[in-house]
Amino acid sequence: MKKMAKILVGVDDSADALLAFDYAIERAVAEDAELIITSVLESDELSIFQAMDKDYIHGERSELEKHILEYRDKALKQGVKDVRTIIAEGDAGESIVKNVIPKVAPDLLIIGSESKKGIKGRFGSQAAYMAKHAPISVLVVR
Repeated sequence: MKKMAKILVGVDDSADALLAFDYAIERAVAEDAELIITSVLESDELSIFQAMDKDYIHGERSELEKHILEYRDKALKQGVKDVRTIIAEGDAGESIVKNVIPKVAPDLLIIGSESKKGIKGRFGSQAAYMAKHAPISVLVVR
């Protein structure tokens, strides 16, 4: 089996994403791999008024930045030696497949099967999209 040098994990606070994150930590420690944690600021979850409000967008992004650093700290505390974080914007599945993966070139993407319930209440569909379109292996955790 090929050694995984870089593992990308998508997080969004859903129970499945938290399971995926915990699995990604275990895998990164076992393989001595870099762990790249990504979260997506999803524009479809904002109302038109929020989307037009630069201060609101900035506030949402800085909240997400703080939150993703908590994930990073947890991974470091649990023994992952090399951790970085990436915040993307747009549709979660598309953004990870089209922007994040080409940028960081991971060996494996680990995601949860469902997402927190937003306006579309999806991630089943996001997970399916990423599994189908990602140019790398995808592990879906439930």
